Amino acid sequence: MTKEVDYFIENLATFTGASISVTEALDALIKDTKSRRMIRMIGAIREDVDSGVSLSKALESTNQFPEHVISLIRIGEESGRLPENLKVVGREMEKDRELKSKLRSAMAYPLIVLFLTLVIGIGVAWFILPNLAKVFSQLDIELPVITTILINFGIYLGLYGSIVIPIFLISIFSIVYIIFFYRRTNFIGERILFVIPGIKELIRQVEIARFGYVMGNLLDAGLPIVPALVSLEDATNFYVYRHFYKYLNENIESGNSFEKSFDGYPHISGILPVIVVQMILAAEKSGTLPQTFIKIGEIYEAKTEITIKNITIVLEPILLVIVWLGVLAVAVAIILPIYSLIGKFNP
Repeated sequence: MTKEVDYFIENLATFTGASISVTEALDALIKDTKSRRMIRMIGAIREDVDSGVSLSKALESTNQFPEHVISLIRIGEESGRLPENLKVVGREMEKDRELKSKLRSAMAYPLIVLFLTLVIGIGVAWFILPNLAKVFSQLDIELPVITTILINFGIYLGLYGSIVIPIFLISIFSIVYIIFFYRRTNFIGERILFVIPGIKELIRQVEIARFGYVMGNLLDAGLPIVPALVSLEDATNFYVYRHFYKYLNENIESGNSFEKSFDGYPHISGILPVIVVQMILAAEKSGTLPQTFIKIGEIYEAKTEITIKNITIVLEPILLVIVWLGVLAVAVAIILPIYSLIGKFNP
């Protein structure tokens, strides 16, 4: 229901920004929503607001909104800047979606190519190799090693393919899920990604862009630093950055500055480049943290765009070579016996 909650906040910000009252905005959102769960939730919020409960309290009672969103709306109600703060929340959610989308788009192309290669390879191995194995096994010639391996593999798949292929696919998808998606073990996949040149840099740029935009917009809207860091910890999917934001949260909540917190974090340069650290420290001293964080977000969002283009340019020939090598291996295994057969007939 996360996307629906995001759109609910964004639409509520649009309505209140157009000088429509909260109750009228909620009525309009109920009519525009198709999800029964969202209709019930918005209806409950509407009833609470009608009975005199503040919007922030009504949202908090649903247990569907992050703490920093509740805090921002509460600050907006107290300061008379509710529409403005709702817009800030909407912008933060939109930016977070954009950054996640950019990261997914960078990974989508190589994954699609590798998936298609796997599917085509399995199709050839399962349906074509067994037939080739029958043909070559009847030839009275000495077969090359690569052809012998291909024939044996084809015979094996012809006998046990209906069992082996499903087990192979299930195993591959299970391993990928456990390494990259299962919450308790996805730190393994994260470590793998963080050693791949280009991907590591892209992840860091996306996270720094999110760090800048979220902190800048939330601080500018009046949210204290600690709740803003909590929202960052909730937003990121990477353990390294969750640990870093939690560390900052605990240190700053204890009364430490950014400078002291950065100094106490081991290998800070692997998380934030020196230039970013220096910008934050200078802004802390000059009292311009919100503007500086937003600037950092803009700089690293632009860098993200460039890195994605560069990764695509580099990966394209690499993936083509991988596919070409697979096709070449099969072609050589088929062509070599044919040449041997022709040589036998033409001494």
